[in-house]
Amino acid sequence: MKLVPYWLDSIEPFAGGEPGPVDGEVDVAVVGGGFTGLSAALALAQAGANVVVLEAERIAQKASGRNGGHVNSGTAVDVRKIARQYGLERARALYHAYDDAVDTVERIVGEQKIDCHFVRGGKIKLASKPSHFEALQRSFEFLNREIDPNTEMVPRERVREHVGSDTFYGAMIYRKGAHMHVGKFGKGLAEAAKRAGARIFENAPVTALQRLQRYSHRVTTPRGSLVAKQVLIASGTCRQGPFGWFRRRVIPLGSFVVATAPLDPAVAKATMPMPHTGTNTLNVGVYFHIAADNRLIYGGRARFALSNPDSDLKSGRILEASMLHMFPHLAGVPIDYCWGGEIELTANRVPRAGEHDGLFFSLGYSGHGVQMAVHMGQRMAAVLGGDSSANPLRFPWPAIPGHFGPPWFMPFVGVYYRIKDKIS
Repeated sequence: MKLVPYWLDSIEPFAGGEPGPVDGEVDVAVVGGGFTGLSAALALAQAGANVVVLEAERIAQKASGRNGGHVNSGTAVDVRKIARQYGLERARALYHAYDDAVDTVERIVGEQKIDCHFVRGGKIKLASKPSHFEALQRSFEFLNREIDPNTEMVPRERVREHVGSDTFYGAMIYRKGAHMHVGKFGKGLAEAAKRAGARIFENAPVTALQRLQRYSHRVTTPRGSLVAKQVLIASGTCRQGPFGWFRRRVIPLGSFVVATAPLDPAVAKATMPMPHTGTNTLNVGVYFHIAADNRLIYGGRARFALSNPDSDLKSGRILEASMLHMFPHLAGVPIDYCWGGEIELTANRVPRAGEHDGLFFSLGYSGHGVQMAVHMGQRMAAVLGGDSSANPLRFPWPAIPGHFGPPWFMPFVGVYYRIKDKIS
């Protein structure tokens, strides 16, 4: 079993990084070479901007290359909760932004001819307990009536038409969801940005930002410094560098994934009869789908810890046990890959984008980042071009009390949610 992401181990790395120093003057410096940064760089370069991407490590190899490969519609929390907090119109707009995000990924895949096995199979959310099915039914009634009539409830007796497991009590289907090989997509997106004229610097972490004028900054890295008329922060959890304001608002949390050996086609079909992405309703939940080569990709929170080789291995064992409980017919199937990554949570799991102290940003995708990161790169490129209305994520963003970076409180949160799952 390899402790590396399947997505990254199955591709040749991006080879188009700039060899020279970071210097000169540019229109836009994009901090972060994941899906948000690369998507923004592509759109900006296509619009004629002189743009550079500054990536601390390798392109699309952090959260963008260490997730479960889902490209899902639907918000990270029940849309009714968002409606209660921000009003129905804002909730409706946010929900449809996720729909638009899936469309954006599909559009870029088509326009740039990225071979990443993009499949529109919908998402199925599975009720882990009878009470969860009742809650799903209430959510469906609101969603179907007020926001998305293209959803469907699945009673318990029909679950096996969609997922080969007897552990669920019903489900809800969102029609617009998809999945893809995120390693191939990330490499293809970087190559597209480079073709459009963006310059991409790997191993160039931003160590200092000096504000010069309203939006203009001097941006310093170990490979040199440049002056940018605008700066877009697209760097995930920002655990290093001059990003303290963002660190107080984003919580890094480990998420872990295993990938089986390729399954016999009949076994793969029995496991997932439909090409859905799947997730369950537990707070400490799981997510899964069948990849293009018939591997089951199976991930989840597993442990409320950050990713490292020891943590990944422990989490992989937990996930394998969970997988076999859900799909006992997979007993004996080898686990080929096990890996971890970090998601970036906001306090209410609503992502944020905007401008603070002359820095533009888009962060906090809260476990629903593949599609929204790509979409928001495109949207923030429009914002930097002068269209402030292009940003669908303009929400107030207070700091999290007591949080300054390392999530010291997450083990306690984990205990709370595990207890909640047991008694719900």
